[in-house]
Amino acid sequence: MNGETNLTRVQVWAIVVMRVLIGWHFLYEGIAKLSAPSWSASGFLLQSRGPFADLFRGLAADPNALANVNLMTMWGLVLIGLGLIAGCFTRLAAASGILMILLIYLCNPPFVGYFYSIPTEGSYIVVNKNLVEAAGLLVIALTNTGQVAGLDRFIHVLFRGRRTRLATA
Repeated sequence: MNGETNLTRVQVWAIVVMRVLIGWHFLYEGIAKLSAPSWSASGFLLQSRGPFADLFRGLAADPNALANVNLMTMWGLVLIGLGLIAGCFTRLAAASGILMILLIYLCNPPFVGYFYSIPTEGSYIVVNKNLVEAAGLLVIALTNTGQVAGLDRFIHVLFRGRRTRLATA
């Protein structure tokens, strides 16, 4: 990966596979929400606990804000997923994914003493699947695998050539 790291080829490809799998998860979740005409983030936001509960509940209570949250969630998931799968603007897609996951995590954190009406997949204390996926996205963002297997390789060459032409002009 352009001499940035000492990872072996197998390690780099393992991260590429992780990038594609996480991308698929985001893309699938986005398409599932887009396909469900009645989907809304309101139920999730209304049951918010934690340090930002008032903010999240306020978003759910305001119809205009909720409409924007719904659109940003559905299309954000799709675009992040496509970016990760294609290795296109990989660092931006990974950083956006981290932000989205951290917002989801902070909306309903798995802290002791917080109980939710919607059952979770298990019993967690602080670390749950969202935090693990965010950590995976951090690895993806830091290793820049889009230049190994993805469109970032072509985008990088395109912009590098453009910068060179501008510098010599």
